[in-house]
Amino acid sequence: MHPIYRLLHPHFRYTMEINALAREGLINADGTIESSFTPKKYSMLLSSVVYDKQWQFDLQALPADLIHRGMAVKDPNAPHGLKLTIEDYPYANDGLLLWDAIKQWVTDYVNHYYADPNQVESDKELQAWWEEIRTVGHGDKKDEPWWPVLNTKQDLVEIITTIVWITSGHHAAVNFGQYNYAGYFPNRPTIARTDMPKEDPSDPEWKLFMEKPEVALLKCFPSQIQAIKVMSVLGILSNHSPDEEYLGQTIEPSWEDDPIVKAAFEVFSGKLKELEGIIDGRNTDRKLRNRSDAGVVPYELLKPSSGPGVTGKGVPYSISI
Repeated sequence: MHPIYRLLHPHFRYTMEINALAREGLINADGTIESSFTPKKYSMLLSSVVYDKQWQFDLQALPADLIHRGMAVKDPNAPHGLKLTIEDYPYANDGLLLWDAIKQWVTDYVNHYYADPNQVESDKELQAWWEEIRTVGHGDKKDEPWWPVLNTKQDLVEIITTIVWITSGHHAAVNFGQYNYAGYFPNRPTIARTDMPKEDPSDPEWKLFMEKPEVALLKCFPSQIQAIKVMSVLGILSNHSPDEEYLGQTIEPSWEDDPIVKAAFEVFSGKLKELEGIIDGRNTDRKLRNRSDAGVVPYELLKPSSGPGVTGKGVPYSISI
C-alpha cells in the first residue's frame, strides 16, 4: 500500500531471480567469470575489494558520478548544472537527459503523496526502510559519513532517483551493449593465455610471433571453449525478452488509479519519447565524432524503447533477463 513501494515496484521486476541465477552460474566458484577472465579464481574477490574501497551510495547518482570521475564540474549556468570536461561524451549527454526526466517524475510523485514537508520525517515505514538499507543491506558500511539523510522531500527525491537510475539507465548503458562490443572476442578478449613475447631473436615465442603472428595471437586469445562460453553469456545478458517492460511505456495500475499521478507519468513518458528523437539526431550530427564518424557505432544504449532480441538499445525498468 505504501506509495514509495508502488513507485519502486516495477524497478525490481525479476531482480531476485537474476541474482539467484548469477550466483548459480556466473559469479560462483569456477563459474563463467572465474573460468574465463584473466583474474581467474580472484575475479570476484577483486570485485569485492573494489566495492569495499570505492562504493558509496551518494556517488551512484549520475551527476555525482561524473564529477567524482573528473568527467564534469559543477556549473549553475550549464545545462543540468554540470559542464562536461569532454563535451562529446555520449553516455553523459544522453544520460543526463534521462536522469532529469526520471528526477522530475519522481519529484512530481513525491510532492503528490508528501504534500506536508514534515511527512517524510514522520513516516515511520519510510524511515525504517531507509534504516534497513543502510544498516542491514550495507551493514559493513553502516557507519560511513556519506550516507544521505532522509529528512525532507528533496532527500527522498534524490534517494529514489538514484535507485531508479541504477536499475534502469545505468544498467542499460553498461549491459545491453556487451554482445555488440565483445561478442566478437578479438575485440574484447576476456583473458590472455600467454605473455607478451620478448623482443629477443633467441626467444622461440618471439620467433613464432614474427613468422606466424596469427598463430601467436590465437595462442594468446581465449581458448575456443572460453570464447564460446563468454559469447553465449554475453548474448543472453544483452538480450531483451519479448515481455520486457521499458521505462515510461507501461503504467502501473496503482499509478493509473490516481489522476494526478497518471498525468505526471504521461509527462514522463512524453519526455522519453522526445529523448528518442534527440538521440537519433545526435547520432547523425557529424560534429559529434564519438557517435557519428567513420567506424563509430551510433550510441543508442540510452534510447528508452526497443524490440526483443540483441538490439544495443532500450532501457527497461529493472535489471532483468
